[in-house]
Amino acid sequence: QVQLVESGGGVVQPGGSLRLTCTTSGFAFNNYWMYWFRQAPGKELEWVSGINLSHDKREYTDSVKGRFTISRDGIKNTLTLEMNNLHSEDTAVYYCAKCTRLVRTCGSETTRSLYDWGQGTQVTVSA
Repeated sequence: QVQLVESGGGVVQPGGSLRLTCTTSGFAFNNYWMYWFRQAPGKELEWVSGINLSHDKREYTDSVKGRFTISRDGIKNTLTLEMNNLHSEDTAVYYCAKCTRLVRTCGSETTRSLYDWGQGTQVTVSA
């Protein structure tokens, strides 16, 4: 019954910005750590960012630090990824993911079964 639906993907030029939104339902949003992953063509699934329940802890992979910002809205039950100064290397399908551990963190693990997943949204950064 868990449902995660990403939106906001598209095509942008290098240096541009994009805002991804994950709309959730079917679970107690405020009791779970939430994450963004991405997968580029020919590459393995990559952990991008995570956020805790109370919004005071945010984690990022090194390649996006200073450019991406993760946030959550406990009223609307949405997860957001604000992406700025995008590079061609950011091109990937971006996935919203919910840690299946109640209240607890999933860290930066990439084990598929540890999360519930959205369908993904394509982000293409190209001139």
